[in-house]
Amino acid sequence: MQLQNATALITGGASGLGEATTRLFIQEGASVAILDVNQEAGEKLEAEFPGQLKFIKTDVSSGQDVQQAVEKTIEIFGALHITVNCAGIAPARKIIGKTDGVYSPHALEIFEKTICVNLTGTFNVMRLAAFAMEKNEPNENGERGIIINTASVAAYDGQMGQVAYAASKGGIVSMTLPAARDLAKSGIRVMAIAPGLFETPLLLGLPEEARMSLGQQIPFPSRLGRPSEYAMLVKSIVENPMLNGEVIRLDGAIRMSAK
Repeated sequence: MQLQNATALITGGASGLGEATTRLFIQEGASVAILDVNQEAGEKLEAEFPGQLKFIKTDVSSGQDVQQAVEKTIEIFGALHITVNCAGIAPARKIIGKTDGVYSPHALEIFEKTICVNLTGTFNVMRLAAFAMEKNEPNENGERGIIINTASVAAYDGQMGQVAYAASKGGIVSMTLPAARDLAKSGIRVMAIAPGLFETPLLLGLPEEARMSLGQQIPFPSRLGRPSEYAMLVKSIVENPMLNGEVIRLDGAIRMSAK
């Protein structure tokens, strides 16, 4: 599938990996709807690319929100061909540890919210996007659409304090192959990317010394990944019809230590 004249829906598209993907897609001639809760950042991007980008404030864990966003995307741009799920949260809590100076068990509501946003939100967008894509006319390869979800290396080697995050991303890894098999007859591919340490808003908020230290843990290149490099992989997956049902680690060969 080519990006030129395609319509993409990108969750978390107002910052980080999603924003980099949005910018590359627009550069390649696609129209993009970004679904995000950050209204200020979303509207700023929309103003930067009038006519080619639409911001839709959306809670990805809400069935109604996402259904309306998909319908609006098709109403504005005529179809939906590509979906990239980048929306997510990354709380850090040990199963037993100190929170605000109090020794306590991991808060259940934090675990539930992480699963709700990262895993349920990804599935919610995937199911509704796929239903819309199924109505597309297939291209010369028989493709009607592609969905790319964002996992994490934490799905494989989660660190201390990442139990909720690792569980949510492990679920994304686990559903990649069955989702691809479910949607094969519809001509819709499903892939996932498992990024390592990247220059996302979460890590950019750390002191420079801490960021440098994290980057040096990566075998090569020994630096944090750039969001543009994530976007490059997304583009390659979109354009290669044989990529389906697989999770690709994008991590500079890092294997995370326990802490």
